[in-house]
Amino acid sequence: MTGRPTRSFDLIVIGAGPAGTSAACTALRNGLRTALIDKHDFPRDKLCGGGLTGRAIGHYARIFGKTMPEIPLEKRKSFEFYAFGQNLEAGEDAPPIHLCMRHDLDAYLVRLAVEAGAEDFTGQSGTLDLDATAVDLPNIRLVAPVIIAADGVNSPTAKLLFGEAFDRKQIGFALEVERPGPATDVPLRIDFGAAEWGYGWQFPKTGSTTIGVGGVMHRNADMKAKMAAYLEQLGVTEPLKVKGQFLPFGGFRATPGKGCVLLAGDAAGLVDPITGEGIAHAMRSGELAGIAVAQALANQAPQSALKRYKRSLKPIHSSLKQARVLRQIMFREALRPTFIQSFRRSKTLKSEYLRLLAGETEYGAIMRQMAIRAPGFALRALRDAKSPSKGPDKFISR
Repeated sequence: MTGRPTRSFDLIVIGAGPAGTSAACTALRNGLRTALIDKHDFPRDKLCGGGLTGRAIGHYARIFGKTMPEIPLEKRKSFEFYAFGQNLEAGEDAPPIHLCMRHDLDAYLVRLAVEAGAEDFTGQSGTLDLDATAVDLPNIRLVAPVIIAADGVNSPTAKLLFGEAFDRKQIGFALEVERPGPATDVPLRIDFGAAEWGYGWQFPKTGSTTIGVGGVMHRNADMKAKMAAYLEQLGVTEPLKVKGQFLPFGGFRATPGKGCVLLAGDAAGLVDPITGEGIAHAMRSGELAGIAVAQALANQAPQSALKRYKRSLKPIHSSLKQARVLRQIMFREALRPTFIQSFRRSKTLKSEYLRLLAGETEYGAIMRQMAIRAPGFALRALRDAKSPSKGPDKFISR
């Protein structure tokens, strides 16, 4: 790049959403000179339900050193859960969920990262040079021994590393609308089965309501029809602008990167395949990637960052595998009635699910309860989940 000035950093972070800003703040706290890149200026819109569970809030508080994000938040402590039209009666006196608009949250997190010392290169598209671990922006080249790419489900970095950003046999797809108006009396609602191997959601915010449907893409040939049916079910009749986005649905990359490039958040496929929650895993994976890079550089071994990071992700990967098994019980037609009956009748099972949303437990506790109530069905779901013939539920294992 003749004539182009070069800046050197300890770490380059590509993508300034929750994963990228968490990585940047963690790296800065460990004394690393960090560049933060994103092709967008902030604030920018992002298709997302915007639910901050107790798990997400816990990660946020630890990473950013504040109790709650200082943005408009709608707090809810009751939920309506439905599965294939049946009320699961699971959400009274639940741990709170805080609901936000992503254009508010992400812009706020970028501001915190920049205030913490990240060099701000948002609003600029770049080209990644893998051989030099460098990013070429329009007017400058940035180089660093390690790069963390948190550039979303359509990750250009993952595509460069692996030839594709995601596996189309596993990927989910979501449609979403924003319904303006007061949402004080609008219930927070999740409908499992509103799309095939997926769900619908109604999330009240400050001044609007986010409504969407999402599911495994190859099982939903006409997601627009699913969206129209769900809006009709909720009594929404006015015309609203529909937005669409791919959704990584639990098909995570077992090795989240290559060489000295690490993938975090949606780029690594770290989205819950049942609830679709991604913000919590994005923050945690960004934090773990930042820690791994700091440890690797402290040992003058940048090439060890990926191995360290992969090892630290084991609890998240384990949880996603368990969720994959539970998804078999929820969505396979032969197993579905057992799940619904067990969930509706068991206070323990409901309690464990709400504790899961709060970040107080993992899917293993729910699976144990299902195994107690329906051991034959649980074993069948586990066998089906591991079968390579089941297509959309196999793991990405690059």
